[in-house]
Amino acid sequence: MVKITAALALCSLLILSACGNEGQKDQKAVPPAQTNEVHTNHPGSTTTNGTSGVQPGGSVPESSPETNKDQTNNDQTNNDQTNQGSASKPDSNDQQSGTKAVKVQYRMNKAYDIVPSVEGVSKKVVLLTFDDGPKKAEMINGLIDTLDKHHAKAIFFVNGYRVKQHPELLKLIADRGQTIGNHSWDHIILKNKPEAEVRRQIEDTQQIVKATVGKAPVFFRPPNGAGGDTGKKIAKENGLLYMTWSNGSLDWTMSSKSSGNADKVISHVLDQLHSGSNILMHELPWTVEALDTLLTKLESKGYTFVDPESIDTQIK
Repeated sequence: MVKITAALALCSLLILSACGNEGQKDQKAVPPAQTNEVHTNHPGSTTTNGTSGVQPGGSVPESSPETNKDQTNNDQTNNDQTNQGSASKPDSNDQQSGTKAVKVQYRMNKAYDIVPSVEGVSKKVVLLTFDDGPKKAEMINGLIDTLDKHHAKAIFFVNGYRVKQHPELLKLIADRGQTIGNHSWDHIILKNKPEAEVRRQIEDTQQIVKATVGKAPVFFRPPNGAGGDTGKKIAKENGLLYMTWSNGSLDWTMSSKSSGNADKVISHVLDQLHSGSNILMHELPWTVEALDTLLTKLESKGYTFVDPESIDTQIK
């Protein structure tokens, strides 16, 4: 009986020992408290592995480091955008030339001269203009290369039918930063033409220029300077500043058979030169040839070149 009791006690001891070992095994199987536990009751808390805590619903805490960094970047971006906007935003006396704001400082008088409209700007200026284009890329590039060399801008008065034939040439003028003007569709004498015809000549040109380069002209020059009262009225209705010229190069009177054409162009302009000269030239080979020397001579006499975008086009 004693042996049986001892045996039973030994079995009980073995069973208890096995249970204890199994309990220890179970305890070892339980993972330790995770160090990357998310504490949603502390906004902005992070896990020990550097990841951001996530609030209920999956939102990132407003004060988490990543959010602060993003907010700082956003604030900086907003500040940069605000500063850029403030720097580029023109005031009421500015006009847009592409992406550049140009301050309006000049106006045209009744003699078609360009004169200051504000104090402190030079009276000794000229306006450069070229009519009857666009014709050929070679001539356009030749003229604009020289303009760029002298940091000058000009108005290129174009005919609608030429734009229709070669829209890429109009884009070339615009892409190179020059101003485009309206010179009617067919280059006909508008004076004494029926109003419907004059309107078509002007407005069709407005439309094709805008459709081609995204901006309608604000300057109008009638062919031969003969727009008549009807031309002036329709130009005004379309927001166009009507102008002829006050200094003619006479380059249109020359031909390829003539000699010394470039020198003649220069001589004609200098003979008529005065402050505010509105110089009429054309897209012609001898004008391309003459331009560099002409602009050099004008600069040597103290003249500068008016940016067309600085001319007030508000119709009075």
